[in-house]
Amino acid sequence: MSERFDVIVVGLGPVGAVLAGLLGQAGLHVLAMERSHEVYPLPRAAHFDHEIMRVFQQLGIADEVLTHSRPAGAYEFRNAKGELLMSARRGGEQGVSGWSNSYMFNQPGIERALRSRLAAMPNVIVRLGLAFQTHAQQDDHVAVTAQDDAGNAETFEARYLVGCDGAWSPVREMLKIGLEDYQFDEPWLVVDTIPRAPTNLPTVNLQICDPARPTTCVLMGPGRHRWEFMMLPGETAENVLAPGFVETLLAGWQVDVEVERKAVYRFHGLIAERWREGRVLIAGDAAHQMPPFAGQGMCSGIRDAANLAWKLEAILRHGAEEAILDTYQAERDRSVRDYIELAIGMGRVVCTLDPAVAAHRDAEMMGRRDAEEAPAPVGGPGLNGGLFAENDEAAGRIFPQFIGADGARLDDALDGRAWLIDADGGGSTAGLRRIATGDPLLAPFRSNLTAWLRTLGGDAVLVRPDRYVFGVGDAQDLLASWHAAAGDDAPHAMAQETQI
Repeated sequence: MSERFDVIVVGLGPVGAVLAGLLGQAGLHVLAMERSHEVYPLPRAAHFDHEIMRVFQQLGIADEVLTHSRPAGAYEFRNAKGELLMSARRGGEQGVSGWSNSYMFNQPGIERALRSRLAAMPNVIVRLGLAFQTHAQQDDHVAVTAQDDAGNAETFEARYLVGCDGAWSPVREMLKIGLEDYQFDEPWLVVDTIPRAPTNLPTVNLQICDPARPTTCVLMGPGRHRWEFMMLPGETAENVLAPGFVETLLAGWQVDVEVERKAVYRFHGLIAERWREGRVLIAGDAAHQMPPFAGQGMCSGIRDAANLAWKLEAILRHGAEEAILDTYQAERDRSVRDYIELAIGMGRVVCTLDPAVAAHRDAEMMGRRDAEEAPAPVGGPGLNGGLFAENDEAAGRIFPQFIGADGARLDDALDGRAWLIDADGGGSTAGLRRIATGDPLLAPFRSNLTAWLRTLGGDAVLVRPDRYVFGVGDAQDLLASWHAAAGDDAPHAMAQETQI
């Protein structure tokens, strides 16, 4: 007989590992399969933000992640003369999630931390060297066939299958899901380096908007630095990867570095037409791909995982209707499109090769800089079709992670369920923790929490497990809306559960 799981996750990059970890912490029986035996040894993604650090905190790996990361600092756009056109972020400031706004990191170290966390979960089975082949949907499960290194076929069953298997996703391809193309396609040479000495290394992240050769220069995790050089018309991958080419480009920076990796990537914007078909879903690069200029590719995939994990848990453990999975793409699609469009807009600014057009661009950007124009917010979840309280202005905001005077963090004081915080408390369910504002657990955060509620004019807040605000207002109204939307509609005393 095939072994039966709650969820099979295909692909064990950061997105698949986060999804498997969140599902595992929820007590679900998970199989995570990955065709490669080892973590890819070189960096790929370079940046994550405060929301993603909060997810790492939820998984219990924040301290380990910090050893492979550093606050991002400023992200500056400068022209060929070195003049500041725009400063896009200051990563050292604390974000609403209770961590620095932005981090630069070394991906292999964080992937190893994620896999170590999975190894500590007895209900999560990790199979390396196992490649997804096919699936067949049945009324109550998905049958999955995979192949090991020796060519042997194995079959498994699960209530749900999630493809986190990258840009060339076999899961997506089997579903014959098309990709919407944003018509942005630019080849870049990516160069990862290990500095031998810090002399002359930039201390901020830079986009050099030079029409002669647009260039990105960013900090990575501790002890690493990355350059990205736009390939010019007529240049080929063979040209730019030839011996001496990269060294010539780096010579102008007057830095002493060892080249760790050089590779050609095509930066493009793509989004899958459908993210779900029955019991099969896709997430991360399988569902969307974006240029790196906004640093949100991996972040968006991990937000997919956080969104999907609690909804699968609600169905499999708390009696929610399968229809809540329809809210997955409805919520994530708008966020992903925002970031793709932001990244492409930034890319078109950077990728200008005409000197006259570049001069006009520089003047416009410096004018906006001097006027201190604030960019419009992007990246929030889609409320239309999403699982939120209706007609609620607070719905869809990130709920702040308040930090006590002693450094205690709100999320650590509570648990991974949804939270209803109000004056009365009591009446928790398997999927929702109801807690009074006067509860001693909230003492370190009470003044900030009550001040936040006052600004929104509500007596209570209901926070989803992915830490977005479901709604603010009357506690009983919020409860009724939540139970109708998310199931778990039989309140009972919280059972004592072993933490995995």
